[in-house]
Amino acid sequence: MIKSILKLLFFSIALLSSANVLAGAQKEEPLSNSVRSMMQKSISDTAVPKLIFASQVEGELWLKDMSERLKKRIPDQDMREDFLRTVHYEATRAGLDPQLVLGLIQVESGFKKYAVSSVGARGFMQVMPFWVSSIGNPDHNLFHLRLNLRYGCTILRHYLDIEGGDLYRALGRYNGSLGQPEYPNMVVGAWKKNWSYR
Repeated sequence: MIKSILKLLFFSIALLSSANVLAGAQKEEPLSNSVRSMMQKSISDTAVPKLIFASQVEGELWLKDMSERLKKRIPDQDMREDFLRTVHYEATRAGLDPQLVLGLIQVESGFKKYAVSSVGARGFMQVMPFWVSSIGNPDHNLFHLRLNLRYGCTILRHYLDIEGGDLYRALGRYNGSLGQPEYPNMVVGAWKKNWSYR
């Protein structure tokens, strides 16, 4: 009886932790040696995340605006600002719009750091574990804020390159739903509705 209750409790916790997580069945595809090397180099970056704006004032205005929008989802101000600085840094260094990345995170994990999807994708950007063995190293923890965002941004950049800059197709690849409009439309909708900035 106790074993049955424990199994039911474990199953319920697993279900709750994956609720509102929208990771598709992204497929592992073979990478050329040059692409693998470039992605590995991107993942191994150790610079301290910082806002990259034309001026410090502009950066502070962005941080204040985005922080206010994110307050209900991440109540702790220090955590929220660290999260936003990291999103901005990782997105910018991957050549992505940080607000697009916020829209993707909203759809993928609902800003839940420890989100796990039914197919095993992890963290804010719902990174599939096969990426660790493909471009990372075994001690990489996909629940670590910076690593998760770095992997996610690097992977989305890779898909944008494959798709010649076609954002909708790149988002479809990211989610494992290439050719289906629902996911890209949700991400772009979240981006434009909730995170658009000037």
